[in-house]
Amino acid sequence: MSSDKKDVQPLGEVFGFPIANESDRAKRYRDNKLCPYNNIVSNCTKNSIEFPLGVCSVHHKGKPVIVCPIRFREDWTIISDAANFIFDGKASWTHVGEVRLKDKHGKSAGNIDYVLVAYDDKGRVVDFGFA
Repeated sequence: MSSDKKDVQPLGEVFGFPIANESDRAKRYRDNKLCPYNNIVSNCTKNSIEFPLGVCSVHHKGKPVIVCPIRFREDWTIISDAANFIFDGKASWTHVGEVRLKDKHGKSAGNIDYVLVAYDDKGRVVDFGFA
């Protein structure tokens, strides 16, 4: 059975670098299983701490698609974009990550990835949002 579709390598980035990148830096990240995207720890933890997958993005229909939520942390753009969307551009704000939610019985109800908090000049919370 023949196929008209050319087999395409689906992996986009592995341990933070395109798979064709053979630079010393890319090799160091792969060899040490490091994450360049502001993971909580220096190493990639996707799927496993001991044996991480390391896949940050894949190709889908000719375009890269992020498959690791940590990948969104590059340069903290996701946080600043969300803050600019949620708050007045002049607001002072900060964020807290991985806020755990509990149901009324004290059991886990999941996590909020980021809570953004705007505060006034006295440090009082004046607004908040989720990202």
